[in-house]
Amino acid sequence: MSVKPSLAKTTRGGGAGWRLSCLQSSNNDTERRSCLNGNLRGGRKSEREREKDGGGGAEQEDCAPALRDGFPKESDFEVVTGETVSLKNLYLSCDPYMRSRMTKHEDPSYVSDFTPGSAIVGYGVVRVVHSGKPNIADGDLFWGMTGWEEYTLIENPESLFKIKYNDLPLSYYTGLLGMPGFTAAVGFHEICSPQKGEYVFVSAASGAVGQLVGQFAKLMGCYVVGSAGSDEKVELLKNKLGFEEAFNYKKETDLKAALKRYFPEGIDIYFETSAGRCLTPASIICSITTKRIRMQGFLVFDHFHKYPEFEDRVAQYVREGKIFYLEDIAEGLESAPAALIGLFSGRNVGKQLVAVSRE
Repeated sequence: MSVKPSLAKTTRGGGAGWRLSCLQSSNNDTERRSCLNGNLRGGRKSEREREKDGGGGAEQEDCAPALRDGFPKESDFEVVTGETVSLKNLYLSCDPYMRSRMTKHEDPSYVSDFTPGSAIVGYGVVRVVHSGKPNIADGDLFWGMTGWEEYTLIENPESLFKIKYNDLPLSYYTGLLGMPGFTAAVGFHEICSPQKGEYVFVSAASGAVGQLVGQFAKLMGCYVVGSAGSDEKVELLKNKLGFEEAFNYKKETDLKAALKRYFPEGIDIYFETSAGRCLTPASIICSITTKRIRMQGFLVFDHFHKYPEFEDRVAQYVREGKIFYLEDIAEGLESAPAALIGLFSGRNVGKQLVAVSRE
């Protein structure tokens, strides 16, 4: 079963397969020797056919496999193994960027558009069912791009990240230890260049990225305020995630005034994760403080070479109880469309993911 943009469902798998090494002869010479291109009969083109094709050229021999008379024998078959890898999908990540992939772009985006009728592709946690690669073993665990389906066959497993800490919840590799967590770390530490004591504002602060930016900032000794879309999320930010303050932006009629209330001396770092209502007011507050504002975007793919260091550091934070991570887990592949759609109305509390198969 898979989830497609058209919401149809299919199955597929991969691994070794049988291939017929020869065809059996038939009393019908045309049927017996017909070739895939549909133009060859008896192994050679007729004079008329060659003239129709433009004339000249060497005669082509029959391109079909060897022909034998009688019934097939076991020796007519051979086992073929490819270098593809069959994966069982365990957890699927629901991420806001996937909305953009549902739009047809005239100019190519940083990720390709989804193809209607094909399985949706996104980040997930997978277990290898069968490997045709010598450096990948059956049973290995990875995270990376996979299909929204029960099983996925891939030809480029080099794009996957092998899971190092399988003693931690595997679902963390869709968020905390996966792309969203790495995005938070790169964005805050590499792009923002924080200093101890700085004032940090995080929008959509209870989401997959925002909740970690706030906690990374706290570990740096920063003063952190976050915005969220419900009172429940505000309480989680203050009582679970350690933010100094948080507010429900939906209840604020004047966001500029709200930000001045929480940052009377201005904002040093504003981490934007939603491109929402807070962007312009926060930028104004930042400019009051610094007089020189730098706005910078980034693509996390450009920093993947630093992922192993991140994985080690954050896994240690988890073991030491320095990081708390909120997850909102939908059960079953059939729940994936509703889980993804819920992101855009703020229905989720914490990182939204889908448990396809818990192991």
